[in-house]
This record gives sequence, structure tokens and C-alpha cells, in this order.
Amino acid sequence: MPDVTFRGRRRTVPRPSGGPEEVQVRIPRVLAVVSAALAAVTAALPAGTARADSIPPQNDAFYQPPNPLPAGRPGDVIRSRTASYPPLLGVSSTQVLYRSVNATGQAVAVSGTVLVPRTPWLGGGSRPLVSYGVGTRGLGDECAPSYTLSRGLDYEQAFINGLLLRGWAVAVTDMEGLGTPGIHTYTVGQSEGRAVLDMARAAERLPSSGLGATTPVGLQGYSQGGGSVGWAAQLAPTYAPELRIKGVSAGGVPADLVAVGKFLDGSAGMGLAFLSAVGFDTAYPELKLENYLNDAGRKLLADNKDVCLASVDGVGAIIGTAFRHITDFTTTNPLNSPTWLARFAENKLGGTKPPMPVFQAHAAADELVPLAQADTLHRTWCDAGTNLTWRTYPLAEHALGLTQAFPDMTAFLNDRFQGRPVTGNC
Repeated sequence: MPDVTFRGRRRTVPRPSGGPEEVQVRIPRVLAVVSAALAAVTAALPAGTARADSIPPQNDAFYQPPNPLPAGRPGDVIRSRTASYPPLLGVSSTQVLYRSVNATGQAVAVSGTVLVPRTPWLGGGSRPLVSYGVGTRGLGDECAPSYTLSRGLDYEQAFINGLLLRGWAVAVTDMEGLGTPGIHTYTVGQSEGRAVLDMARAAERLPSSGLGATTPVGLQGYSQGGGSVGWAAQLAPTYAPELRIKGVSAGGVPADLVAVGKFLDGSAGMGLAFLSAVGFDTAYPELKLENYLNDAGRKLLADNKDVCLASVDGVGAIIGTAFRHITDFTTTNPLNSPTWLARFAENKLGGTKPPMPVFQAHAAADELVPLAQADTLHRTWCDAGTNLTWRTYPLAEHALGLTQAFPDMTAFLNDRFQGRPVTGNC
């Protein structure tokens, strides 16, 4: 089927002759609300049996970093412990607290999970490792993947299991501020990309993992995770040149947060734009989000600093902000502020060429992360000479995009681990 792109909210379908045909696409608002709510409700469905004795991260001393942090390098393991992994019996699960670097260059502690199949690797060479970037969770510590994975309650657990069943090790970062103290720096690529790379380093340096300097590494993620691994791909040559990254699979990438924010304004996913503003305000304190908020915005912020989308409160937050506008919650729109725009520009993907092969996927009818800005990233990376394979999924919105793209994303990494050559379709 031909690729489909969007310009704003219009679908462009190439004719067989090559000429574009513009078709207006209007998804009924009620369907968009149902889609967003359904995604959150689905995230709350159990993927296994929860541990009865699990302790939420905010009450668990493991997640509290020492003050000051011990000396070391990014990716060094500060502490680790064995964890439960209910869905698969033959997997060793270890929670780690490791060193990373935030968006302003300061050392921080980040938590995560290292998952390794117990069966020997028979695929030749060293066992591959995938550093996996998860999608949107929310802002609260109980959203941390290390917590939800250990309880068998993570909405991406089935996808992670698919990687483990190939015999690959999987390292899943919680990212800055999920699990550990402070607010999560949601969608701040400069932080998330480093967390993904340092998670791979931590997995390799964890003695019990059986991994090491010769480990072939892949990066994979969708939605927020797609942005995280996209940033990891760009940062890797200078930040983590020792990692043997063979390929990157990034889907549903929010590459340009200004474009995403404008697209979400007044849409079913307006709440995600607000979470992004909170994430940036946390990463860059000079932004002073509260100075831009009206009374409704201050109440929204107070009510949702600890929200997890996979919860009753999360579904309520999505529905409560659906089809609202940024101006409903602000006295001044941050998207019009030079100070905010400068920080968004620092976190816009496309400024550096990833040196490894990249598979970039996107749902053509994505109602949360617009296709147009992802297509711009694909063209920008291609123009820079990236070995990039681009694919869109014409019959998918955001959630279906993950399920449809996952097999292709995984197969792409498998081919890279097998040493098969690839020529992109730029």
C-alpha cells in the first residue's frame, strides 16, 4: 500500500501516477476521546500476577539516591537488587539505580530494569541487548516501568516479552524522575536520550547480566520511547561512543514538540501537551511554568503532578482536558515565549545524523503525534545521509501504530544483530 502523509490534518495519498490527491480527514471527536481513553484503560489491564508485597517507589528506599552521588561515570550502577518478573519464568530480572546526566549536564540517579533470559545464547557471538524506551506513563513514581514490570502490570510487557523470547537481553530505563525523587522530565529528549544510553551501559556493567563491552546493542521505542531512542541515536557518537549500537527502531516519534503541541491544542490529547510543559518546566527551572498559568491551570498542575495515565485518575485527566485549549489554562501561551521556544529547539530532533541504520515508523492516522513532523524528521535525517528505512501504516492511529509497527521494528533489529546489510529507502 502507498505511504500516507499528513499536512496539518489532511491526508495526502499518492496517486499511481505520482501526483498527490488531498483528502480532508475528520475523525469525529467522540471517537478520538474513546481512542485516548481506551488506550489508558488498556494500559491498566494486568499482564500477569501482581506481587502482594510490592512497595511503591515513593515509599521504597531503593529508589532514593545517596546524597551526594558517589563518584563515577554515566552508566555506573549505584545499587541493584533482584526483582520479580511474573510473565516469564525463565528471565532474570534486576532493578538498578544508575548514574546519568540530565538536560543541563548535571549528574542524576535514574532507575531501571535489566532483563536477561536464563537460557544460554545460541545465536552466535555475544547475546544482543535492546535498550528499550517506553511510551507515555505519566508523572507519578508509581508509573515507573521498573515498578510496573515487576508486578506484571506494564502495558508494554507483551512487547518486551517478544524481545526476551528471541533470547535478547532487554534494559528498560525509568527515565529521570519516574521512581526516583522529583517530577519526570517528560518528552525532554536531552534527558531521555542519555537515560537510554546509560541504561545500556548499566546493563553491560552489571556483573550478573553476563553482558559486556562486546555486546551488540539495539535501541527500540515507540511514542515517547521513539523520541527517547531517536535522541539516543543522535547523542551516541559523542556521549556513548563505546556502545556497539547496531541499529535503532523508532516509532511514533515526537520529533518537534512545538509542532506536536500545536497539533494537540484543542484535541483529545490536550492533556499530553500539558504533561510535556510540566516536564520541560522540571528540566529547565528558569521556564517558571506557574507564571504562565491561570487559576484553572494551577489547579490542573496541582491535581496531576503525580498522575499515572494507567489509572482512574489518568483516564479522568485525559477526559477532563480533551478538546480544551492551551489558553484555557494559561494567561500567556508558552508556545509564544522565546524562552520556552529556545528550550524546545534544543530538544528538536534532526540536528545530528545518527551514524547507525535507523528504522522509523509512524501511523498515518496518528491523532496524538502528528505524522507531518515525523515525516520532516525522516527527510531531515535522509538529507544528512542517514541509512534510514521509513514506513507508515495507513490504517493505524496511535495505539494501533504500536501493534502494527512492532514486528517490523523488531525484525529490523534482528537483521542488524545478524549482520545483514541494509539500504534505506530515502
